[in-house]
Amino acid sequence: MSFLDHLLEKSWTAHRTVADRHDERAVALPNVTIGLRVFLAVATVVFSLLVVAYAERMSYSDWERLPTPQLLWLNTALLALSSVGLHRAHRSARRGRMDGVKTGLLVGGGFAFAFLIGQLLAWQQLAASGYFATSNPANAFFYVLTAVHAVHLIGGLVAWGRTSAKAWRGVAAVDVRLSAELCAVYWHFLLAVWLVLFGLLLFT
Repeated sequence: MSFLDHLLEKSWTAHRTVADRHDERAVALPNVTIGLRVFLAVATVVFSLLVVAYAERMSYSDWERLPTPQLLWLNTALLALSSVGLHRAHRSARRGRMDGVKTGLLVGGGFAFAFLIGQLLAWQQLAASGYFATSNPANAFFYVLTAVHAVHLIGGLVAWGRTSAKAWRGVAAVDVRLSAELCAVYWHFLLAVWLVLFGLLLFT
């Protein structure tokens, strides 16, 4: 074998190695992670369209600003604490600490349920004050925006429930690490969306 052939063979082998490593990384990405990314992209589009529609509808003369319930401030704090709890569960799973995983899941889920209850109470307060969905476009948008966000949170609680059930079956931290990570990412997304919606309702 000539020196030139030797160089060409080594170059081709190196190229194949890099390509193989790239393929391995692509295959290593779990389908559930890809699915969550696609879902978050779709959800972002849905919420973006709702925000654009809200901004456009405000320009009409029949728009009457809805008073923002003070309870929403507390609800925002509850959702933030829920996100922190699930973030802790994720970090604990990466470090192999099942006690931290369980605590984080309990905190995250508990505050998430408290947030939903708080949202229901806010709706009841508005309805008791005569701010019904059919009374004004601003009222309708408030109920739609908060309801769509709540539905997404309820969907996340289904995944949280499955992750919690797995954690309490006594599995190792490595077996729950991916589920905890996906829950944390989803909760961070829901918190970011809620902050945008709350800011929109508060300052418009």
